[in-house]
Amino acid sequence: MQSSFLSRRGASCVASGLVMAAIALLPADAAAGNDQCGKRKDITQQLQQKYKERLVGLGITSQGGLVEVLAARDGATWSIIVTTAEGVICLVAAGEGWRSRSMVAAGLAL
Repeated sequence: MQSSFLSRRGASCVASGLVMAAIALLPADAAAGNDQCGKRKDITQQLQQKYKERLVGLGITSQGGLVEVLAARDGATWSIIVTTAEGVICLVAAGEGWRSRSMVAAGLAL
């Protein structure tokens, strides 16, 4: 049981590290005119309309940014958007095959 917890904890730390690395790069990308950045309403509306994604989790970074995880109800797609303390909003990651804890517990893992 403990090794299972530790491997989940390790995976969580890796994922957190990747998000933090992406966040650290945001100001440079946003200043360079990154197409993945824009108005919150536009970004979330596009994710909702194109992929049927909705908010499934959020948190505050140590730098004061807001990280939001969005996913399609069926888990087909997911996205992570970050709003920096300066108000810059960017899509920092996206993928397929999202599984929430409840989906995994129900045996719907990949």
